[in-house]
Amino acid sequence: MIRIGCGQGFWGDSFEAPVRLVEDGPLDYLVLDYLAEVTMSILQKQKKENPAFGYARDFPQLIERIQHSKVRVIANAGGVNPTACALEIKRRCPQLKVAIVHGDDIMDQLDQHPLLNIDSGEPLSTVRDQVLSANAYIGAFPIAEALASGADVVVTGRCSDAALVLAPMLHAFHWSESDWDLLAAGIVAGHIVECGAQCTGGNCLADWESIPDLANIGYPIVEAHEDGTCVITKHAGSGGRVSLASVKEQLVYEVGDPRAYYTPDVIADFTSVQLEQEGVDRVRVSNAKGLPRPEQLKASISYHWGYKAVGTLVYGPPKARAKAFRGAAIVDERCAGLGLHFDQRVTEVFGDDWAMLRMAVRARDRAPVERWTREMIPLVLNGPPGATGYGEGRPKAHQVVAYWPALLPREAVVTRIEVLP
Repeated sequence: MIRIGCGQGFWGDSFEAPVRLVEDGPLDYLVLDYLAEVTMSILQKQKKENPAFGYARDFPQLIERIQHSKVRVIANAGGVNPTACALEIKRRCPQLKVAIVHGDDIMDQLDQHPLLNIDSGEPLSTVRDQVLSANAYIGAFPIAEALASGADVVVTGRCSDAALVLAPMLHAFHWSESDWDLLAAGIVAGHIVECGAQCTGGNCLADWESIPDLANIGYPIVEAHEDGTCVITKHAGSGGRVSLASVKEQLVYEVGDPRAYYTPDVIADFTSVQLEQEGVDRVRVSNAKGLPRPEQLKASISYHWGYKAVGTLVYGPPKARAKAFRGAAIVDERCAGLGLHFDQRVTEVFGDDWAMLRMAVRARDRAPVERWTREMIPLVLNGPPGATGYGEGRPKAHQVVAYWPALLPREAVVTRIEVLP
């Protein structure tokens, strides 16, 4: 059996959770998932501004804190610049052996494949000049190869989230590339824990008011066995709850067809999975079934769409809701008088005795959005009475980054392992 802790569900998750996982009990591997689809474009922008950036820069700091633990770490914190991430780890912790998994970046292949949008069928050529980042989802086998090099820390770019957990199982149990049911078991385990504490009571609908000590919530641990069964648990004494309900909620999270969950390594059938409450904060997972891996890999492509701005105001009684709607109408009338046009406008009013007005606009060009930002805040003095809640002042125009999902042939993505000396 091996014990795999997941201490990060997204970039911005608890900085203390991975440390507690390492310090509060036995652990063989620590996996950290930093990358959402939009994160890659944010990192690409950072790298464009500074070639030394483009990765989750708090990750090397974390490794420095746990460098003497002897727990092996796997993370996709490399983002769009895994080499820079690995070098910073070596600078801080020269005694650690660090391996990099290369190959997910496909920016140089954008003109070699149609890369049709999965949702609309449009070719990437329609937005080609606006592309900010392009990465293929790689699987667990290259990560397992990096572990086989003896690395203490494995840094990847874009990989499938569950591959981070499947990889140490491949390394420890020597499953083959055609052990479909075993690979599916690893993917199911990885999917359950990939969002960190979301499976240990965080963001849980089931009896959420009774979940204990969320301030000190324990992050999940997979006790994985060679036969593919596993137990989802957490460290004793930590907050939160591991229950059938918390695990089931995460199991169906972000799933399209539960009978065919596509990953680079296997197509997993979630409907075959059996869950059993084995004890307090222990859920046993078994009977995963898998089908041969898909012939194509998914590509995550981000591109510049345009600009948006969002502003809020709060109105107090009496007639707060009516004040909010009147304020919105004033802004719309002024924008019409200025000849401003937007691709999309949203007006929302929340509350009654006290009401929050939220307005947002989006346009391809920056100019109308920038002009709109100057029309909402004047309501504080020249609109309905009693406006407050404008602590940040005038709304700001922000770039809109859109997501372009596509497929490309598996053979087009070639991975490579680099071990830093």
